[in-house]
Amino acid sequence: MSRSPSLPDRPRLDLDPEMSDAERLAAIRQHYERLLNVNDELDERLSSATDRQEELREEVEQLKRRNETLKTSSLYLATVEELTDDGIVIKQHGNNQEVLTEASPHLDSELEAGDRVAINDSFAIQQLLDDETDSRAQAMEIEASPAVSYEDIGGIDEQVREVREAVEDPLTNPEMFEKVGIQPPSGVLLYGPPGTGKTMLAKAVANETDATFIKMAGSELVRKFIGEGSRLVRDLFDLAAEREPAVIFIDEIDAVAAKRTDSKTSGDAEVQRTMMQLLSEMDGFDDRGDVRIMAATNRFDMLDEAILRPGRFDRLIEVPKPAPEGREQILEIHTRDMNVAADVDFADLAEQLEDYSGAEIAALATEAGMFAIRDDRTEVRRQDFDDAYEKVEDAEEQTTIPGPTTYQY
Repeated sequence: MSRSPSLPDRPRLDLDPEMSDAERLAAIRQHYERLLNVNDELDERLSSATDRQEELREEVEQLKRRNETLKTSSLYLATVEELTDDGIVIKQHGNNQEVLTEASPHLDSELEAGDRVAINDSFAIQQLLDDETDSRAQAMEIEASPAVSYEDIGGIDEQVREVREAVEDPLTNPEMFEKVGIQPPSGVLLYGPPGTGKTMLAKAVANETDATFIKMAGSELVRKFIGEGSRLVRDLFDLAAEREPAVIFIDEIDAVAAKRTDSKTSGDAEVQRTMMQLLSEMDGFDDRGDVRIMAATNRFDMLDEAILRPGRFDRLIEVPKPAPEGREQILEIHTRDMNVAADVDFADLAEQLEDYSGAEIAALATEAGMFAIRDDRTEVRRQDFDDAYEKVEDAEEQTTIPGPTTYQY
C-alpha cells in the first residue's frame, strides 16, 4: 500500500545574536524565500489533490450508476396489439408471442393500439416508447451522392432516357404531368444480365436529382424472426415519405419477390410475408406522394407476377449487353483518363468484344493498363488490350463449370 508523500518541513529562522544588522536582514530575506517555495509546493499538492478528488468522485458516481443498473431488472420491447376490458394484449418483439397484461396506472389513459412499450419479466408495461423508425432503415439512406452521372454510362442510351422519364422527370418537373393530366409511372424495374449498368443507372439518378436516395438489397429484407422483414419494409417506406421527394432502390429484388410456392417452411413463409408487405406498400390505399421506386434483378424469370403488374412497376426496362456501338462508347468512357496510344482503334476492338458486358469491358481496360505498367510504360497500346483480352478469355475458360461426366462400364 503506497503512502502519501510527507509534507515539507517548515523552515526555521535561527538568528545569531552576534550577527550584524545586514547579516540579520539577509537571513530574514533568505528565510522568506524558503517560505514562498514551501507555500508554492503546498499549493501544487493541494491542486493535485483537488483534481484527484474530482476523479474519484466521478468514479464513485459511475460505480453507483453501474450498481443501480445491475440491481434493476431488464426491460423488453413489445407492441400494444389491442386494448380490451380484460387487459392489454401485447406482442413481444423477437419471439412474437402475444400476452394479456396490465400497465402501470399512470399509463392506462395514454396507451393506444400500435404503441411501442417496454415490459418487465412479468410482462407488465413499464414505459411508453417513441415510435422510432428502425435504425437499419435509416442506415440505408444515402447521405452523399454517388460520383456517377449519365455521361458515365454507355451503350444503353434508350434505357437511360426511359429511366429519366419515369423517375427523374416526375421529381424535377411534376407540373408537366399535371398539365397533361396523367399520373407518372409508379415504379421502374431494370432487368438483364449482370454487369450491364443497372446499378449504375440508379447511382446516376441519385446523383442527378436532389431527392433522398434510399438503397437496399433484397436480401437485407429477409430477416430471421417473424414480422421483422415486414416491419423493415414498412419503416423504409415511412422514411421515404418523411424525406420526400425520395427514390427507393431495391437491388436484387428477386431475393424477396420470387414466385410464391406451396413450401411450408418457416423461412419461405417469412419471405412471402415480407413480399406481401412490399406489395402493399407499393400499391396501397394511401398516396405515396413524391416517392419513386426503382428495382433491379438479374433473374427476371424468378419474379412473382403480382409485383410485375402495372401499378407497381409500370416500366419494365431490359438492360441488355451492349451492341458494337455501345461497346465502343463504353471503351471510350473507361479510357478517357488513360494515356491511350494512337494505334488503338476502339471500333475494331469493340467488334472483338462480342457478348461482353459493360463491367467486363471496364475490367478489360483496367487490365490493359496493368500490362503497360508491367512494361514500365505510361502509354497503353493496342497490344496491351489484346494481351488483356487473352488473359480474360483464359480466365473464363478456367472458371467454366464443366458439365456432368459420362462414365462407360
